[in-house]
Amino acid sequence: MNTLFKSKPLHLAILLAAGNSGAVLAQDNILETIVVTSDRQETQLQDIPASIYSLGSETLELIRHVHIGEVLNSVPGVVFNRGNGQESLLGIRSPVLTGAGSCGSFQTSQDGIPLRGAGFCNVNQLFEANSEQAGNIEIVRGPGSVLYGVNALHGAINVISPTLGGDAGGDVSVDIGPNEYARVNAGFNGNNGDHSFGAYFNGATDDGYLDDAGFDQQKLNLSHRYEGSDITVTTVLAATNLNQETAGYLDRGFEAYKNDDLKRTNGNPEAFRDAESLRLHSRIEGSTENGSWMLTPYYRDTDMTFLMHFLPGAPLEENGHESFGLQTLYSSNGSGPLSWTAGVDFEFSEGFLKQTQAFGFGSFPTGKQYDFTVDASMISPYVLMEYQSTDQDQLTLGLRYEFLEYDYDNLMIDGNTAADGSSCSPSAFNPAGTCRYSRPGDRTDDFDNYSLQLGWIHDIETSVQFFTNLSMAFRAPQATELYRLQQNQQVADLESEEMESFEVGYRASRGNVSYTLAAYYMLKDNVIFQDSGRNNVSGGETKHRGLELNTLFNLSDDWSLSVTASYARHTYEANVAPRGVRVLLDGKDIDTAPKLTGNAKLNWQINNNSSMNLEWVHMGPYYQDESNNFKYEGHDLLNLRYQYDSQANWYASARVTNLLDIDYAERADVNAFSDFSGDRYFVGQDRSLYFTLGSRF
Repeated sequence: MNTLFKSKPLHLAILLAAGNSGAVLAQDNILETIVVTSDRQETQLQDIPASIYSLGSETLELIRHVHIGEVLNSVPGVVFNRGNGQESLLGIRSPVLTGAGSCGSFQTSQDGIPLRGAGFCNVNQLFEANSEQAGNIEIVRGPGSVLYGVNALHGAINVISPTLGGDAGGDVSVDIGPNEYARVNAGFNGNNGDHSFGAYFNGATDDGYLDDAGFDQQKLNLSHRYEGSDITVTTVLAATNLNQETAGYLDRGFEAYKNDDLKRTNGNPEAFRDAESLRLHSRIEGSTENGSWMLTPYYRDTDMTFLMHFLPGAPLEENGHESFGLQTLYSSNGSGPLSWTAGVDFEFSEGFLKQTQAFGFGSFPTGKQYDFTVDASMISPYVLMEYQSTDQDQLTLGLRYEFLEYDYDNLMIDGNTAADGSSCSPSAFNPAGTCRYSRPGDRTDDFDNYSLQLGWIHDIETSVQFFTNLSMAFRAPQATELYRLQQNQQVADLESEEMESFEVGYRASRGNVSYTLAAYYMLKDNVIFQDSGRNNVSGGETKHRGLELNTLFNLSDDWSLSVTASYARHTYEANVAPRGVRVLLDGKDIDTAPKLTGNAKLNWQINNNSSMNLEWVHMGPYYQDESNNFKYEGHDLLNLRYQYDSQANWYASARVTNLLDIDYAERADVNAFSDFSGDRYFVGQDRSLYFTLGSRF
């Protein structure tokens, strides 16, 4: 199968293009675009003093992504590194963040419900959202509105389920691709009086581009909506399962990803990741004479087991948490110049973590290394006010307070020992026999945080506007940063990370052209990182500034061009000396922070039934290490897509990724362990051809 898909993709795509089919791309990201991520209600983009990018269902159906990075890399200000299988590392107006201080910097949600509870993030958590069958994906760049709350430090991603209602019907499709990739998508929606319902399932299997690195994944969404005369209730059950054989970094030398004899090798064939998630929420909406209200109770459960192949001795981690929460909202009817929205969010979670090593050595003892539970309680009131001071000017002011408390219970012996209380084995590198891992005693920690948002929108003329946004956001320390300690640290005295952001933007729709230009300047304080002694500490400072552009050109009735681009600079500013680095890094570029990224899509509506799309993806050069000694050269990819729609009951598509078959790295960095550093890569996949055949009923 690999030979077929690698040898003739362009020829097959051209032959298919001679057929009669197609689909028209929606006009997303123009001023009239409707988004819900800003304030949990439908709002036009022109009424929001912030940068939100919308990926509509037509765009998602065209890309039919195998990995969510295929769609997010087209968003200005977003840098996305695909790991192995469904793993990922994310940056939004930031470098691609890893390690301490990383995973809680972005709020990731489905239908406004965070995928993970406050304090229990995971860098890979986007695979717990059914993005493959989403009705829409919305990305907030920068802190944005105070309604996001916890973890919306650099931005937020909200995966929105398909809208219920409309004509009853269904859709079933099959995708096939290289490396024995196959996926089934099935969806159905129906109506019965005041009730509508939907069921959406997708299951995928992939043998993996690298050796011993496949995955099986299943996602299910069940939806129900009751629309009465006085109340509307929308309920969604979302479940996911992932079983993955994981490949680690390719660390066989400089630019090993270009070596045909090496680039498919997997140095960690024993590694795996098994992850399950379940979420249930009901959005209950009603109205009064003076406004509208909303209550959204929800339940969340996650479990994950994976081999930490990237750590010495490859310990096994088991983690999970169970949550109950409630989002509340009341919004005035806005009949006068002043309107407002207010509410309180509540969440209660019970989490656990175990780390166990099968074969110990030196500082890494055999047996359990961590075993603890954490109960987290969060309460967060907020208010957002909008004032229409003139016909052309709208002012917004938002305030949010959050109280987050952790109750930590260590189920092992406290301190820096093996599980039985003994010391670790002395060695030449560790003559004192100090164990690498340290467990604090039972304790309670709490964090009080405030966020502020002040915005102004000025309508210069019809469909032309200027906006500014001043905001402050926060990120409380995560449970693992506080309680999974190393070396001799007994207490992690961490403070919440804080972000101050200033943004200006210009949006316009003129004739056949729509565009947005935005510039931002952000300072982050109390940055959490691991210092050269492997201790989790606060006190770092980083600076982030950039310029972003997204445009849409309707060249003719049949041709359109969309272009997005971002130029950014992310630097260390003070007090940062990360693990493996012996000097302060003030003024240096943060690693994995390309200055220039871009995406362009040329769309051709061949006829009423068929369309083609040529996409260019640009990843600029970036430093691989904190000291700026190693650099990845960047890459440019071309992707070609074709769609045929019979406009009856069947459709077909073909997609060629990496059309020019270049050698590239999804991610490049440097091994940070002690003095044994060197280049390592997540290898990009060769040219690949995917087919889809589907039917509607």
